Amino acid sequence: MDLMKNFGTNISSITSFTLTAFPEMEGLEHWLTACILLLYAVSVLGNILILFIVKEEQSLHQPMYYFLSLLSVNDLGVSFSTLPTVLAVLCFHDPEIAFDACLTQMFFIHFFSWTESGILLAMSFDRYVAICNPLRYSSVLTDIRVVHIGLSIIIRSFCMVFPLPFLLRRLPFCEANTLTHSYCLHPDLIRLPCGDTTINSMYGLFIVISAFGVDSVLIVLSYVLILRSVLAIASQEERLKALNTCVSHICAVLIFYVPMVSVSMIHRFGKHSSEHVHKFMSLVYLFVPPMLNPIIYSIKTKEIRKRLCKMLLGYKL
Repeated sequence: MDLMKNFGTNISSITSFTLTAFPEMEGLEHWLTACILLLYAVSVLGNILILFIVKEEQSLHQPMYYFLSLLSVNDLGVSFSTLPTVLAVLCFHDPEIAFDACLTQMFFIHFFSWTESGILLAMSFDRYVAICNPLRYSSVLTDIRVVHIGLSIIIRSFCMVFPLPFLLRRLPFCEANTLTHSYCLHPDLIRLPCGDTTINSMYGLFIVISAFGVDSVLIVLSYVLILRSVLAIASQEERLKALNTCVSHICAVLIFYVPMVSVSMIHRFGKHSSEHVHKFMSLVYLFVPPMLNPIIYSIKTKEIRKRLCKMLLGYKL
């Protein structure tokens, strides 16, 4: 009974955490702040433009671009999840964050990360159907089915991340309350309790394997099947055309999974590595995909590129 009573209760002696920026780069603090704010501006503007173009361009009302819109909404969620504390630490030099606010931020950061993994898997399924079964594409990926896929991704992410704040609240946080980053991450938070964090570590590893692990395997499998189908096409021009439709998605997968796996491995197995490495990889993981995704899709997608040029430069390609 006592365990259940304490499960949702903060039994810690601390009420807040101290976030950190880059104290070791004190002389370059203004430049660093400017770079991070530029990343935010590009991410937010780029993803809003993608959403606007997909909404306005009738030819983009297809499953592939619905998933791209979902990816853009998710990337905006990632950006806005970290923005308040990053601004507070870098611009206003206010590193304190309340215990519950930190857990809330951690929930949303990881929720959007898990959701992005699911969206990338859905996009790989879209490419698989479009290339391997083009005649059935419109019947397999109907609008209602796309909605169901999107809802299932969101529900899965919520169910996986929801226990994390409660598992942390049951732990005693004694004196150590300084986090490595200017935002709250689960691997960073489980270093601080003075109690046993085995359950937290095991659950964290379980959801990483069951979500990111399964998603990445299925994405690789879909591209193996796509490659097999493409190699069966007689015309080299048609083969290149089919593969070209996958380039944007492959880039999005790489810029998401490579930093994510690196961050996870460094936190779990690189405990003695430099703190600079932890911070840099975490920045790449959270800041680079939301910035690069709209750039990649704008460059590689002809319809988006044409509409963007028309909006910005006033002419058609």
